[in-house]
Amino acid sequence: MTLSSENTVQRLLIDGTWQQAADVHTYAAHDPFTGEVASRAAAAVPAEVVRAVEAAERAFPTWAALAANERRRVLWTVGERLEARADEMAAAITAETGGPAGWGRHNASVLAERFRHAASAVHEALTGEVIPSEIPGRTSIAIRKPVGVVACVIPWNAPALLVGNSVPNALAVGNTVVMKASEQTPRTHGLMAECLTEAGLPAGVYNLVTNAPENAPEVVDALIAHPAVRRVHFTGSTLVGRIIAERTAALMKKAILELGGKAPVLVLADADLDQAVSASAFGAFTHSGQGFLSTERIIVDRAVADEFDRRLALLATTVPFGDPLDPHAVLGPVVGSDTISRLSDLVREAVAAGARLLAGGTPDGPCFAPTVLTDVTPDMRIYREESFGPLVTVITVDGPEEALRVANDNDYGLASAVFTRNIPLAIDLAQRINAGRCHIYGTTLDAEPPTPFGGARNSGYGKPGGRVGLQEFTQLQWITIEGPQPPRHPDAE
Repeated sequence: MTLSSENTVQRLLIDGTWQQAADVHTYAAHDPFTGEVASRAAAAVPAEVVRAVEAAERAFPTWAALAANERRRVLWTVGERLEARADEMAAAITAETGGPAGWGRHNASVLAERFRHAASAVHEALTGEVIPSEIPGRTSIAIRKPVGVVACVIPWNAPALLVGNSVPNALAVGNTVVMKASEQTPRTHGLMAECLTEAGLPAGVYNLVTNAPENAPEVVDALIAHPAVRRVHFTGSTLVGRIIAERTAALMKKAILELGGKAPVLVLADADLDQAVSASAFGAFTHSGQGFLSTERIIVDRAVADEFDRRLALLATTVPFGDPLDPHAVLGPVVGSDTISRLSDLVREAVAAGARLLAGGTPDGPCFAPTVLTDVTPDMRIYREESFGPLVTVITVDGPEEALRVANDNDYGLASAVFTRNIPLAIDLAQRINAGRCHIYGTTLDAEPPTPFGGARNSGYGKPGGRVGLQEFTQLQWITIEGPQPPRHPDAE
């Protein structure tokens, strides 16, 4: 079933059918730029979550037993359907998140590629090993198998791209999925669900739940609490991630958490400043800085700090922002009614404490100008707090060791980057940075399907990307086969 009108209410997908919520209750998601209704969606209650999980539980045995090449065929077709509807998905992303068309198309493209990668890896995560046994004649093996129902809780900021961190891999290894859409992007996630059904995914294998913002806590609780749910994948804030970690641990369930970040970029004295400035600006300002991988801290050697500051500030003032439907706009609005005031407060407090504002720092309607702050010190709130906006700080240091110390002086640990022509030094620093990833002469906003994705410390745990990401959605089992001479059991004789 395809929803053809923008005024159509996005329904729940449960057991292969599109359904209304109880009492036909709906809610509206609003366009961050215009404030107008961007989409309407069914507002699920816990009872519907239970029905979705039960549908996934019923579908699990058949999907898990399906030949791997059949799962590959379906997932590859999902990628094709996503590509065919990329423009439609990009338009939904612009309406619901304020991201320009290029951001929406990038999301759709990455999600299609991640489904194709998962399709090509259907055998990879389920292979096992033969373990040498100390008992004569015994064959000892360890196998991997799917866990059952996987709950995926998806955020709004990269609404298609971030689906790719969990749903494709979970399905590839034979699990079934209940996905809780973001309250801000129900139509985007509904379009993705349509692509899955169009590709021939059997009923109940993938289920979509949408909910009003006020119902989110009880919907997530119901999802986590259901006994059939054996993995919980969550992408979102560290605050909510901690709550989910506590609840899953109490129920003896494994959670895979992709949480906040405060990504540092180290620019040493011998760095190519053109590349460093370009990569830093891209990492800081793309999608108005609303990404967990966004560059938030630039740590620059004093020898090049003045020139780096000048170039970055100049670039920031040239980035066009405004109406995301304007083809000239690179950045759109920020999302959330309180975001503008929070960003303004962070800038105002930092400047009052001695920071220098080199660019931006002011709102323009629902947008916030690309902002650069320098002379930032540890006593300022912006030094430690995730801004989640187009706001980057510059901190001046003396030498690589001080740069490393400042980079690690934070509770987050998701992404990082290093700029120096001394590659052995760059590799040494990369290994000592407390982050799940480090890019040498690259941007913090980087990801590839075959690579491990995830952070350290308050940025979460678990690695949903690459081979290890496939394995996150499996469980190990030990199996033994006795030889022609069965072992003796003295106590039973």
